[in-house]
Amino acid sequence: MLEDLKDKRVLITGSSLGIGAALAREFGRLGAKVAVHGNRNIMAAQKIVEAIENDKGFAALVSGDVSTAASAGRIVADAASALDGIDILINNAGSMIRRLSNAEFDNELYDQVYDLNVRSIFNVTKAALPFMKQAGGGAIINTGSIAGRNGGAAGSVIYASAKAAVHSITRNQAREFAPFGIRANTVAPGFIETAFHAETSEENRNAAIAATALKRLGTVEECVGAYLFLASNAMSGYITGQIIDINGGQMMP
Repeated sequence: MLEDLKDKRVLITGSSLGIGAALAREFGRLGAKVAVHGNRNIMAAQKIVEAIENDKGFAALVSGDVSTAASAGRIVADAASALDGIDILINNAGSMIRRLSNAEFDNELYDQVYDLNVRSIFNVTKAALPFMKQAGGGAIINTGSIAGRNGGAAGSVIYASAKAAVHSITRNQAREFAPFGIRANTVAPGFIETAFHAETSEENRNAAIAATALKRLGTVEECVGAYLFLASNAMSGYITGQIIDINGGQMMP
């Protein structure tokens, strides 16, 4: 039923590494046209483009900072130009940047985290919306987090609150964009083995494993299916405003 993704035009922000990179490669394998986005990891993003092209797929590289309106607009315009439009938008760019407790709260870090994880969604979606309306509908998938569900681990309060905002934004998008045939949903990963957790302590990793029903951490490949499902109108045409949790049973809402 994923055949309907063939020739779809997909922009994936934050797709140079981790979940975003795995998504780009799989969408490309399925015959979608993919705009691979990078900012600080342009070389890694270029390698994803080359990997898709080597598999006989179509991919284009777009770059820039999604947290600023001007740059986000240019990224979307570049993607739409390269793909001849946009059908599917995956707002995946995000980072905790660094851990900080409530007692250590820092306004500069707050701005950085919210700009990257929240403002970017507003910026990119606003710029992509005219192209998606022109296409007659489509799908928006925002990357949330288990932290947005449970408040996050120690030191992740700003990031957790930002991801909770992402979850809320998605529900509002679902209502606002439904008349245009655009569905909006969130995928909320748990503890997934990516560079995001490169500096996570062994103690925290073991605590996450102990709290997870499957007693292991997840992989980026295990996240891909949920995004494909939500992107495919054949698979999820009557699903909007929802959060799909991928956390191995660490949290069961």
